[in-house]
Amino acid sequence: MEIVQTKNPSRGMNKVIIVTRKTRLCELIQKYNTLEQAKFYIEHLGADFSDYVLEDCNYTEAVSTVKSIALKYARVHEVDRTFFPNLIIGRDDIVVTVGQDGMVANVMKYLNGQPLIGINPDTRRWDGVLLPFEPRDLETILPAVIAGRYDAKKVTIAKASTKDGQEMLAVNDLFIGQRTHTSAQYDITLNNTTEAQSSSGIIISTSLGATGWYKSILAEVSRIAKAFGSETCISCQPMPWSCDTLTFVVREPYPSRSTKADIVFGTLAKTDTFSILSRMSANGVIFSDGMENDALEFNAGSEITIGIADKKGNLVV
Repeated sequence: MEIVQTKNPSRGMNKVIIVTRKTRLCELIQKYNTLEQAKFYIEHLGADFSDYVLEDCNYTEAVSTVKSIALKYARVHEVDRTFFPNLIIGRDDIVVTVGQDGMVANVMKYLNGQPLIGINPDTRRWDGVLLPFEPRDLETILPAVIAGRYDAKKVTIAKASTKDGQEMLAVNDLFIGQRTHTSAQYDITLNNTTEAQSSSGIIISTSLGATGWYKSILAEVSRIAKAFGSETCISCQPMPWSCDTLTFVVREPYPSRSTKADIVFGTLAKTDTFSILSRMSANGVIFSDGMENDALEFNAGSEITIGIADKKGNLVV
C-alpha cells in the first residue's frame, strides 16, 4: 500500500484510491527471486521473455500517469488489489482500477455507491469491456467525477447468503460446487420444487456476467445441439447491466436413480426463491468472480440462498 499526500488540500479527507495488480513479470520475480532467474525459466520453456518485460513497462507507465494526474486533485491512496477487501473506503472516495476487466468486478462488490473508474493500461493487449478509459483520459474524467458531473452505469450484484450470516457478493458470477470441479452433490430448490442433483457445479450470473462464464456455457450447448442436428440458435442476448434478474446454469448434471436433471437452467427475479443444500462431505465451496482463493466453505448441512443484493455498482462511463 502507498499513501501519497495531496497537492490540492481542498478535497479534505476525501481521496482517490488507485487499485493496482502485480504484472506477470513481478509474479515471476517474486517466485524465482531475481529477474535473471525468471528470464532463464521463461526462455528455457521456449517462451518470449520480452513480452513479459513489455507488459510490465506499459503497466508501470500507466500507473505512473494515473497517479500523477490524480495528485493534482486529491490525496492518493495506491493499494494492491489483494489488500483492497480490507480497506476502509470513505463515502466520498473515488476508486480507480488500473488493470483488466476482472479487477473492476472484484473491486466493485466492495463499494457502496462510490464511483468506479476503469482504466485500460494497455489497449493493444486488453479489450477492456469494463475499461472505457486510457490513462491520460483521467485528466478530463477525474475533475468531472469530483464535481459530480459524470455518466455512470448501474450494475446489479448477486448475493449468496448462508444461514449463519455469511454473505458473498458477485458482480459477474457465483460458482457453487466442488473446489476441484469434480462431482458435487446437493439439493437444489427453485421456488417450491426441490430435487437432488450431482453435477460439476452451478453458475449464477448477473446481466454483466452474462458475457463471461455464462456465455461460454451457452456456446458449448449450441455446438452440441448443432452436432445433433438442431437448427435452434442458442446465443447470449445482452441485457442492461442494471437488470434485476440473475441466470443460473447447472454444469453437466447427471441423472441417476438418486439424482435428477430437471432444474438446470432458468432466470431468477427478486420474487423467486432459490437455495442449495450441500450434501458434500468435504471440498464444497462458493466463490465469486473467479476468485477461488476467497471462497466460503459449502459442506454437508450448509445451505445458501441466492438473491439480488440491495446495492448496485456505479461504473463511470
